[in-house]
Amino acid sequence: MSDDVLTHVRALRAYARSLCGAAGDAEDLVQDTMLRAIEKADLYRPGTNMRAWLFTIMRNKFFTDVKKSARERTGGSDCASLQPSVPPAQEWHLRQRELCAALEAMPVHYREAIILVAVIGESYLDAARILECDIGTIKSRVNRARNILRRALEPEHPR
Repeated sequence: MSDDVLTHVRALRAYARSLCGAAGDAEDLVQDTMLRAIEKADLYRPGTNMRAWLFTIMRNKFFTDVKKSARERTGGSDCASLQPSVPPAQEWHLRQRELCAALEAMPVHYREAIILVAVIGESYLDAARILECDIGTIKSRVNRARNILRRALEPEHPR
């Protein structure tokens, strides 16, 4: 068996992945093992199995870290580090784009009615005057426009 530590890096990575699971944690464990091996190089006896020596260092480091993390108290559910510093705006931006697309796709007479009543805030009577139709027609158009928007924006919940 070679006494060159670097010849055992691939085997160390495989063993670390079997211990840690996560690739990032495994890489950290390999680095910690290599560092510990360098620090304790004077304890290695030439002619013995270096791979077994490195695996022992890795295993001991892993279980020491596990015990240490079990003793450390992590932050609770109200920990400030768990709270986003800036509320996410992407979802609202995407929902706005979906709404605009749904409005553009609907027939113009429904779009005009829903914009006047629901967005601008006109009364049904004023919207009827603006669009030159009966108030019942406006109510019907607004209702149908809402249903179109509901179906377009919540396709998993058909109504």
